Amino acid sequence: MKVSQRTHKITLVSTDEQRKQFLEFPYRHYAGDEHWVAPLKMEQKKLIDEEKNPFYENGEIAMFLVERDDNICGRIAAIRDHRYNEHHNNNTGFFGFFECINDQSVANLLLKVASDWLRERGHSDVLGPSNPSMMDEIGILVDGFEYYPSIMMPYHKPYYDELIRNAGYEKAMDMYAFRVTQATVSLDRMYRAEEVVRRRLPMLQIREVDLKNLDEEVKIVRRIFNKAWAGNWGFIPITKSELEDLAKDLKLILDPKVAHIAEIKGEPVAFSIALPDLNQALRHMDGTLFPTGIFKLLWHRRNINQIRTALMGVIPEYQGRGIDALLHKETIINGKQEGYKSSELSWVLESNTGMIRVAEKIGAKIEKTYRMYSKEL
Repeated sequence: MKVSQRTHKITLVSTDEQRKQFLEFPYRHYAGDEHWVAPLKMEQKKLIDEEKNPFYENGEIAMFLVERDDNICGRIAAIRDHRYNEHHNNNTGFFGFFECINDQSVANLLLKVASDWLRERGHSDVLGPSNPSMMDEIGILVDGFEYYPSIMMPYHKPYYDELIRNAGYEKAMDMYAFRVTQATVSLDRMYRAEEVVRRRLPMLQIREVDLKNLDEEVKIVRRIFNKAWAGNWGFIPITKSELEDLAKDLKLILDPKVAHIAEIKGEPVAFSIALPDLNQALRHMDGTLFPTGIFKLLWHRRNINQIRTALMGVIPEYQGRGIDALLHKETIINGKQEGYKSSELSWVLESNTGMIRVAEKIGAKIEKTYRMYSKEL
């Protein structure tokens, strides 16, 4: 790590050209990093688009670039999430989209300008990174750099944790990405667990998500998610427009064989959504679909053999009864039939001991660790 004494220029992003520079910086910054996967530029653009991203119905963003010798060497965003503060009755600001060269002075400047912007608007503390919301990519990768990131999960330089902590931030929460493979999964244990659960809950039925009736399925998932996650760290209820927007994007890749809803007497009580790991195809591209990227995507998509269980929820009155284990079992068994050889379960809060226990019981092990940071203003 370096601490440069040279002059830096900080810019508040306000023009189309600066927005383009903000979006393009990671693609140069990670050039040559074996395990970084270039995200689709059109999706990255949408994340900061205050007209198209429903997050900004209740949020604000200010983006900053740092230059040295006319070269961009870092970026950051200061973010206001009004719904988060209304829900938690606090006054937290957020930072996000943090990318930086290995220079402490640049990191200090980036984090300071974001903190100053939030302090001027009355915030008492900072949490991050969230890009831009807690329902998007969050956290900094701090362990597991030798693995490719799964779909909708971030990847970072190994020195980021040191830069952020040296700038005065502390760990707020760690989150785990578990990996279970067809070779490591404890099928016998899962089948025994299923027998117990089905004796206790004889009316339990697990069905595939109905893509032909996706609007209704989205309503079910939202209702369960907002009940199931209400007590978890960092939670805010997902809005109708946010989930509909997410579903619209995921509909193109969703595989109903690994997306399930659990019902008791016909009433939905739990769900699990696993996604084919599109990053296995995206790693062969540069983040652009046109003119040739779309053909690369279609070609390499045929070889996807991993999934990521990205969303799961069980309503409180049925938590701790093993329904989550049955959902995992259904995904793993169906996934094997579909040609998926492994699954990432992510992210799981380090404080969520129940979900960690379930992951360990089915044979999953921690593969990556992500970290959220906080600082009082």
